[in-house]
Amino acid sequence: MILRALIVDDEALARARVRKLLGPAAGLEIIGECANGPEAIATIKRDRPDLVFLDVQMPEVSGLEVLRAVPPEIWPAVIFITAHDHHAVEAFEVQAVDYLLKPFSRERLVAAVERARARLEARDTAALNQRLAAWLNATPQKPVYLDRIAVKTGSQTVFVNVRDIDAIEAAANYAVLQAGGENYILRETITHLEARLPPRIFQRISRSTIVNLERVKAVQSGPRGESLVLLRNGRQLLMTRSLRELQEKLQYPP
Repeated sequence: MILRALIVDDEALARARVRKLLGPAAGLEIIGECANGPEAIATIKRDRPDLVFLDVQMPEVSGLEVLRAVPPEIWPAVIFITAHDHHAVEAFEVQAVDYLLKPFSRERLVAAVERARARLEARDTAALNQRLAAWLNATPQKPVYLDRIAVKTGSQTVFVNVRDIDAIEAAANYAVLQAGGENYILRETITHLEARLPPRIFQRISRSTIVNLERVKAVQSGPRGESLVLLRNGRQLLMTRSLRELQEKLQYPP
């Protein structure tokens, strides 16, 4: 049985990694890639793939919202992809839906594909989709923010508590997490990461910098009249966005 598969993730590197790990998988045809929720909704409705690798957390329209927007009767088999959300993972397990926890191995990916194939060949997706639809309808549609961030460093994966982060700076398509005197490089854009951070704790102060509000000591003027954010560790960061918004969030957290 040839499975027609679609990869949905707003990160190009993540989509490329799934495609690379799959390689020339027997019986699997990648029919396309989608970089956002609206594109995924339209593609699923139009092309009716058998299988979708669906990122849970995407800006604006999440993976769960993609499913809510697609009629359950045309849902493909879904392998969810998540970087952090253990609550979502538990829910998917309860509903017998497979998932991949980033960073995942090729063996885990292939096992998920074979699990989906077995269900499709057994025509066991109808009951599964009914249970998932019931869970989606009962789940409050509210943002779920990161508690920890998994960062691959050499042969190990480090889990960084978001409250331990002092600041985050962009480096091309990567984000550098500064925490406890260490720098952790995450293969994710700062814009994508910002959407998954709790706004009551984090504030973007420039195009390339996000600060932890709990680490801000003061805001001061620089020698040329620019605004500088002083962190408790002594670092000074240039601020180019609304000073008033930062001050309000520091005084009255949301």
